[in-house]
Amino acid sequence: MEVTIKCSYMVKPNEPTYMGVFGLSEWDQTGMITHVPTVYFYKPSQEWCTSSTRSIIDTLKESLSRVLVHFYPLAGRVRWIRQRRLELMCDTMGVELIEAESSNELSDFGDFSSQTNLFENLIPFVNYGKPIDELPLVLGQLTKFRCGGVCLGVNISHILADGQSALHFMAEWARLARGEPLQMAPYFNPDAFRSRQLPTKSLTPCDMHTELGTPPLLTGQENNLDERKKVTTVAILPLSKDQVESLKKVANEGVNGPNTYNPYTRYEVVAAHVWRSACKAREHHLEQPTCLGFSVDVRNRLHPPLPPKYFGNAILDAVASSRSGDIITHPLGCTCATIREAIEKVDDQYIWSNINFLKNLSDLTPFQDLHARKSGDGPFYGNPNIGVISWLTLPIYGLDFGWGKEIYMGPGTHESDGDCLILPGLVNDGSVKVAICLQLAHMDAFKKYFYEH
Repeated sequence: MEVTIKCSYMVKPNEPTYMGVFGLSEWDQTGMITHVPTVYFYKPSQEWCTSSTRSIIDTLKESLSRVLVHFYPLAGRVRWIRQRRLELMCDTMGVELIEAESSNELSDFGDFSSQTNLFENLIPFVNYGKPIDELPLVLGQLTKFRCGGVCLGVNISHILADGQSALHFMAEWARLARGEPLQMAPYFNPDAFRSRQLPTKSLTPCDMHTELGTPPLLTGQENNLDERKKVTTVAILPLSKDQVESLKKVANEGVNGPNTYNPYTRYEVVAAHVWRSACKAREHHLEQPTCLGFSVDVRNRLHPPLPPKYFGNAILDAVASSRSGDIITHPLGCTCATIREAIEKVDDQYIWSNINFLKNLSDLTPFQDLHARKSGDGPFYGNPNIGVISWLTLPIYGLDFGWGKEIYMGPGTHESDGDCLILPGLVNDGSVKVAICLQLAHMDAFKKYFYEH
């Protein structure tokens, strides 16, 4: 898709804000410290376009400058300090907002799910070849299509925000653009995850390093460099409410009665099904070790829980491990149980063990995806592993900047083997969409097994 950049603006808070160093937690500095792309497509009504006294780009710029007064850390820059740590400078350098246009039309995207390859030029580019202190933490791109439709592509640094926090920012930005007041200011507390003395025995450094360390390799391989280089492709695969319910019924068969256990959740069941389908499609040996990586929101798992609208990273990466043979040959409920066991392990003590472990490291590089992207080292959830992240509980739909709600919202481009997102269906009826990136050689087989249940 050909896109022409018309103009680029650096938008800053329109009122004075705090200037100085803003502390970052270990979770802000580990895992994904790159940007997370999302896209929103809109079809503004002709009435809005002709009656509005301000253009869409002017509306976005003005409301962005006002919302940044409340979300001021997003207008800053991060920099490297000792021990490969990062700190945030609140210096109001600003958020980049790009105005672009394309000769394409919204109809060129069909139902969007099969045209994710067209998204790349609709999302603002982040040049990770530059020093990190030159990179905006938020970038937005408004692209106008020939038909009158628009796309807002957004890249938000995971250093500053997890999914809950990023969507809080987007919702308040849209609210101000509509002419409404701010609903709830973000809660900043850089000290929320300072080390805490655990009252009982915690996980040992060895145990924790195993939890956070390098996922399994394909049997017979010494590294994953060859797997990283293989061509990948992306698919967005829908599951209707009936299909999800069918999977849940199969997964819960044979478990000890409905009154003595909690049925497996939609996430547990779909993630288990994805894991099994991937193992089959990749044609693993039965003894092949494999893991499923996922993230757990800890806001309500801490004691006491974090305050509402805590802004930052409050998610902990965890893993479920098994053998491909067990996943393929055992009932689906067994894989669900493996995933649930890994989820339930994330309690208050486990969370603080994780934080303390990271704080005591002399170098965070092995746990930062930016370095893995450049060097090929570090955790890789491609073959034989998979990373299945849930957006099922996130308020991802209904973002209205004043010209109506989006007609499509989804993840931006991602090209790493094993990346998978589970999103709720548009009408929130229990259906889901599975956005997955796999090696091209495995995708057709994956689709076959995915829809065989």
